[in-house]
Amino acid sequence: MSSEDDRDEVLRWIERVATFCVEEWALPPITGRILGLLMICDPPERSAGQIAETIQASRASLTSNMRFLAAIGLVRKVRVPGDRTTYYRIEDDAWHKVIQRKLDSLGAFGDIADEGTKLAGGSGPRTERIRAAQQSLTWLRDIAARHPPKT
Repeated sequence: MSSEDDRDEVLRWIERVATFCVEEWALPPITGRILGLLMICDPPERSAGQIAETIQASRASLTSNMRFLAAIGLVRKVRVPGDRTTYYRIEDDAWHKVIQRKLDSLGAFGDIADEGTKLAGGSGPRTERIRAAQQSLTWLRDIAARHPPKT
């Protein structure tokens, strides 16, 4: 397999990551492409210019997406001594952070569900629908708490 074939396979994989991010998390495709690239690239750091060139993105679009990914803790800036270029890399625990935020939000839904149960009168079909949602989300949160990721 040639290096061009390898590059094409990597780009197809990056596009699969982007599609997943769009369909599952409603993120823009460029955000998924950035994540895909930063997961698979070697060395693990890339400059904004290198990222833009690889995923065929405009620098303006890339900048706003990099800012978003850095703000939510998935990507961080890396400086190399003697080099004025800023590089980016995906955090080693990026996926754990994403999942933990989702789990934390499940816990926050409990308060909303309690309020909804009161508004629905505490019994009947409306209350049961709210409780079913609350129980399902609590179940998922509890499973994750019992089985933390191995580090």
